[in-house]
Amino acid sequence: MYPHERSLVKELAKTKRFVLLGINSDSSPAKLREVLKREEITWPILFDGGGTGGPIATRWGVRAWPTIYVLDATGVIRFEGPRDEALTRAVKQLLEEAKAARR
Repeated sequence: MYPHERSLVKELAKTKRFVLLGINSDSSPAKLREVLKREEITWPILFDGGGTGGPIATRWGVRAWPTIYVLDATGVIRFEGPRDEALTRAVKQLLEEAKAARR
């Protein structure tokens, strides 16, 4: 998924109305740093530490990876689980809705 996420960030981050935030639960921060470098990840990633028992995964009810939530401008989860082009469509839909609401 990293290549698609990377292209989404490159295309949409300049809008300043889009943020991709990753939550990582690798076994250690060192392993996370390796992934960030190897995969050329430029968006923010929070370390939740070691599996489904981390505080972020617990609070959000995450039981499997990757789990994707797409939130709107008010913080409401509008899509759960979209991948690839479905993820792009979900994000663009919400950006259009936000743009229309500002008019």
